[in-house]
Parts: sequence; structure tokens; C-alpha cells
Amino acid sequence: MFEGLQRNLVDLLKYYPSDAETVTRELCATLGLNPATVAMGNGSTELITWIDHLLVRESLAVPVPTFGRWTDQPLETGKRVDMYPLLETQGFRLDVESYIRFIRDRGSKVAVICNPNNPDGGYLARHEVIRMLDRLTDLDLVVVDESFIEFVDAEPYASVADQAAIRPNVIVLKSLGKNFGLHGIRFGYMVANPAIAGKIRKALPKWNLNSFAEIVVFMLKEYTQEYQHSLRLLAHDRETMIRQLRSLTGLTVYPSQGNFILVKLPPGKDGVELCDYLLREHGVYARECGNKLGTTSQFVRLVVRPHADVQRLLIGLYNYICAPAMASARSSAVSSAGSTPALPQARAEVVTSTRPPGPRHGRRRPDLQPVRTGEVPIYHLPGGHVA
Repeated sequence: MFEGLQRNLVDLLKYYPSDAETVTRELCATLGLNPATVAMGNGSTELITWIDHLLVRESLAVPVPTFGRWTDQPLETGKRVDMYPLLETQGFRLDVESYIRFIRDRGSKVAVICNPNNPDGGYLARHEVIRMLDRLTDLDLVVVDESFIEFVDAEPYASVADQAAIRPNVIVLKSLGKNFGLHGIRFGYMVANPAIAGKIRKALPKWNLNSFAEIVVFMLKEYTQEYQHSLRLLAHDRETMIRQLRSLTGLTVYPSQGNFILVKLPPGKDGVELCDYLLREHGVYARECGNKLGTTSQFVRLVVRPHADVQRLLIGLYNYICAPAMASARSSAVSSAGSTPALPQARAEVVTSTRPPGPRHGRRRPDLQPVRTGEVPIYHLPGGHVA
């Protein structure tokens, strides 16, 4: 895909893109959607903005923590935002019955959920979402933000977009940029009944999609198999990464169905400090969540990456979380014994275990030390931790 973009770069920069209607028709032909039920935006954030301006009246209910635009956007336009707290003690799991009671008690006119949720990756099963939609038919609007739904492997068909197309008050939001890892291109779409979708389309600028978004939409059908293969790889990498993170003492790891994992640092550790350290010492980016309503700077969101990349993260986390505690314990023991041995630094001591070799299409990696085909490195960290 990147090679195709490079070949067409001059034309992409020189000529105007097609209008949104043309791009939308092509997207719908590829995904099997009815164009009358779809509106495309310059990223899902543009669609959230127009949903708020056109369809949200007095108030909106939303669980927190969640994607910040679902709280910030309606607050910016003077709406009341009823924030339903997802409890850390319950793993940030959304209880549908409790949320519905909250909506009724507050008198909210609009309800929103993100599924999977951001930043924790919590997933609500399709039948539970449909049950919620059935109970909220009297609201002005119910929005299901499915920006990360493509990464779900908990059930074969997770989306409720088919329901949105035939219900009177439901919007399902999708993010193509997140799905394909092309965040700079900015393109997303929503599915709703023709009246709602048409209202949003009429408000959007005629040329709200750029040439890069257009060519990617027209290239999608060529890469369907590679895309599906990359989703299977990501699900495997996510399961492996969660298991490896849970091997680190003191780190709380939350289950996820997104392409990210939320962790909580042990008491006394700070996410801002950790993220600075990981970037400076290990070349790893992480997202500290202190500015998200419902979390603190003890929470950090980590993107799912292939095995080799995760090892740099694990070693960095170990050095930040576990090594100081080990050093303190050993120092106390040494004081009693009257001697001071040197402390080991976390290092990558590599052994290999085999797995069936195979191509890894659809995943670009940074330049790392190559691993022989069919072998996966296992890193032994000081203190007996195995990554």
C-alpha cells in the first residue's frame, strides 16, 4: 500500500480529490453498505463534532474513562455531560443495567458508549449492546463508537452497524485510520438510518476528504486478505503481550479487545516519569492517562506491538518498576551481611523456542535485530521473570 501511495504522490498533491459522495460510494461497495446509511468524515472527530451540533440537545450520558472528545465536545457547546463512572475495582467493566438506571435518573437525552472502550479496551458483547439499544429507544440518540471494533476477536461478528441502519435513533461510528494504522490520513465514517445519515451528510463540506483518504479507500479491496491476516496477528500479539506484562510484579494489567493495553503502575510510580524514561532510555512511546477523566497518572496505555518490539518495553518496565525494589531489598540484606555486591542490570539473555514459520504480511516494523525464521526470542530478566 505504501508503495502505491508513493507512486501516486505527485498526482495526489497536484489534483483535487473526488467529492465525498464519490468516495463514500466506493467505500460502501467495498464494505457491503448502503450509501444512504453512511456519512464519511475527516476522521471520526469531525463526525463527533457534527453529531453534537446537530443531534445532541440538552444532555449526553457517557461512561468515563473514555475517548476525550465524547466529554469535551458537548461541554464546549454548553451541553450537560452526565458522566457514568466505570469503577477500577470492577476492571472498568460497563454494567448495562446500572448504566441504563443512571441515564434514567439523570434524564439524559443522548447516550454514548465506546466499544471497545478507550483507554482500557473493555468490550461489551454484541447481544448486550443490542439489549441496551432496545431499552433506550425513547432517547433522542444512542451512539456506539466502534472505532476499535475491528480488533475484537471475542466473537466472530461484534459490530452493531447493521442495527444502526434500521433503528430510529442509533449511530455507529467507525475509524478507518485506527483500523489501518494510518492515523495521519484522517478518515472515518458513521452508519445510521437514511434520515440521520443524510442530515449529517448535508452539513459536511462537499470536499471534506483529502486525496490520501480517497486513494486508500479505492485501494482497500486490493488488500482485504492482508488486512484480515494482520488482524489475526494483532490478536495473537495482544494475548502474548498481556501474558508477558502480567509477569512483572506490581503491574496491574487490564484485559483488552483493542489494539492497546491499559496498565496501572504500583503505588509510588508515576506514568509521566515512566513515559519519559521509556522514550529516553529505550526508544518506546507510551501514553500516560492522567488527563483522562476517571483515571490518574498511575495508568498508562501501551500499544500492541510484535514480540521483538515488546521486549524493549518489558526491559524498560522491569528497570523502572522491579529493579529498584530488588536493589532496595538486596541493599538491606547486604547491610546485615556487611558487604556490597554489584547489582545486575536488566539485560536481554536470549534463548529460542520454535513456532511454525509463516509470512507476516500487513505489519511494518522498525529496524531491529533480525530473528531467524521460525524462532521467537524469549527474554530472561533478573529475578526470574520470563518475557
